Amino acid sequence: MSTPLRLKELSKKADLLTGGHRLCAGCGAPIAIRQVLLAAEVPLVASNATGCLEVSTTIYPYTAWKIPWIHTAFENAAATISGVEAMYKALKKKGKIDRKIKFIAFGGDGGTYDIGFQSLSGAMERRHDIVYICYDNGAYMNTGIQRSSATPLGANTTTCPAGSVIHGKQQPRKNLTKIMAAHNIPYAAQASPAHWRDLMTKVRKALDVDGPAFINILAPCNRGWRTPTHNAVELCRIAADTCFWPLYEYENGRLTINYKPKEKKPVTEFLKTQGRFKHLFSPDSQDLLKQAQENVDREWENLLREEACWREEAETKGEG
Repeated sequence: MSTPLRLKELSKKADLLTGGHRLCAGCGAPIAIRQVLLAAEVPLVASNATGCLEVSTTIYPYTAWKIPWIHTAFENAAATISGVEAMYKALKKKGKIDRKIKFIAFGGDGGTYDIGFQSLSGAMERRHDIVYICYDNGAYMNTGIQRSSATPLGANTTTCPAGSVIHGKQQPRKNLTKIMAAHNIPYAAQASPAHWRDLMTKVRKALDVDGPAFINILAPCNRGWRTPTHNAVELCRIAADTCFWPLYEYENGRLTINYKPKEKKPVTEFLKTQGRFKHLFSPDSQDLLKQAQENVDREWENLLREEACWREEAETKGEG
């Protein structure tokens, strides 16, 4: 049985990602990863795709990780941890290991949505007992702030620059959490460091399931988002309040929305906090701004509709 998530008790636990790493001041990724590691109640083995988190926490000969950790290429973090999990099962069957260990992979949106998608999808389909954590900062931040398929509509990046010809990225972001849920895995969720209890509860659920699990976590990047270094958590909170980044989970296919803002704010409240969207507030970009709001509204309404269907089905079956 899991211990309660109380800040007093959590504050006494050792950080498994130490300070002194080279991630930027104010980066959202280490905030999210620390919450993930603090939530774990069993030993972990991790693989980490190439990206900001990997290059900044393992400057040779140093490491910020206090768990067994493997660096892999951009494209194969999920494949690597799948192999380790398969080895663990073989050793356990032979009686050479008798303790419970869980296996976790970390990747940014570039190494998850794009380059690593094939190995992630394969690991989910083969039903490896792993948890995959994506820290989503919305671009290839480590290599120069190029667009990824997680980059939001209208964002200014080095490969879709806002100018007189185009006004930032012309396509909406890929909904990877939904795609992972479509693999019919036991658990898939979307989380935010601003809602730490929700995030850590989801991590524990993911680690408890027998089979693959996926969690997508928003992780602001002040360099790529063009924001101050002190407000990553506040940005995550606004993202949830505008429903730009809704918090929900799929448990064995059933959707639950974990946070419904009392008053859904317009997406402009999120966009105006970031320099990467500054151009959208000029007169010639109003169509993109309108489209961004329509996309958020449509996704939120679809989530509400889907959750209502599940609730109605449960009530029909007498499940409450």
